[in-house]
Amino acid sequence: MVVLIGAWVLDWDSVGVIAASVLFLVNAPTLWHFTQRWIQQDLAPAQRQFILAMFGIVFSLIALVGMTEIWPWIQGRFAGTNWDAVGALAEGFGALGQILVALLAAYVAWRQYVISRDLTTQQNRITQQQTIDSYFQGISDLILGEDGLLEDWPPERAIAEGRTAAILVGLDAEGKAKVIRFLSSAKLLAPLKRDRRLGRAIFDGLGGYEEDIEFGVRIINLGSMLVGADLSHTDLRWTEFSEANLTGANFQACNLTRANMPGTVLQGANFTAANLSRTRFFYGDITTASPRDRVTPPNFKTGSQTGAIIEDADFSDVQALSDDQRYYCCAWGGEKTRATIPGGCEGIPNLLGH
Repeated sequence: MVVLIGAWVLDWDSVGVIAASVLFLVNAPTLWHFTQRWIQQDLAPAQRQFILAMFGIVFSLIALVGMTEIWPWIQGRFAGTNWDAVGALAEGFGALGQILVALLAAYVAWRQYVISRDLTTQQNRITQQQTIDSYFQGISDLILGEDGLLEDWPPERAIAEGRTAAILVGLDAEGKAKVIRFLSSAKLLAPLKRDRRLGRAIFDGLGGYEEDIEFGVRIINLGSMLVGADLSHTDLRWTEFSEANLTGANFQACNLTRANMPGTVLQGANFTAANLSRTRFFYGDITTASPRDRVTPPNFKTGSQTGAIIEDADFSDVQALSDDQRYYCCAWGGEKTRATIPGGCEGIPNLLGH
């Protein structure tokens, strides 16, 4: 290589030719060895066939142009062509190509953003599920302990409520629904009947715990944890919301089949397109049921002061609304709520008064 460079600089052509030939013969086997190994190990058979086909096409086109009358025809065809105009046209196509390259780069960047966003979303879902699993395990350990939450130990119930309030803040709608379904199925949100001396939850004789809607003690009280919460497009069947504050909550397109909501504050809630099949809003008879208030104690036999507060709620396009549900919503929802009830509220008095 040094001799070749020196011969090139000193213009010794004969020496340079000899040096170049020797340099080629020395390096060609090494290059061929690595090229062969790359082709055999790194390229799939289909890729090798594709590369070989590309070379074959190029060589065949060159041979056809050189060995036939195509090239003289091309020369004659373009004789007298204004190449300045062709050059200007080529520059125009070059500018267009640059624009297309820029658009392609923008598309690639956008696709990278979309892929990155999807990966981030997937990772957030995995992290959220891990957080929920850890919460489930912690609550289960607390309940199943020797002196667990099914005993009358207020500090442990307070810890469970604190954990629940903390985790609900950072979850999306589906995550909140999972937590609520878990707590509802485990009877941790229902008022359980307890032994007045020992504080133990009382069995109902059917393999579960007996509920006491009037004097029962909830293991976890949702309170105001879900005020303004987004629970849209989730499965909330058989969930327990009684006496919780759900002001402004979003239940759009939710499945609330057999959800329990007596005494729940649902003012300004959005039930658009929700499934309200057998959803309970009150206890007792529809003719005597009324919403809860802060002064008069509830009467669970007649239903007076046991119902949900549904003023200014939106019931547009709700599904499976029963006659009793429709009557209660029309009677105690106020004018804004009445305007959204499917089928209207004709013949049902506005007992709310405004």
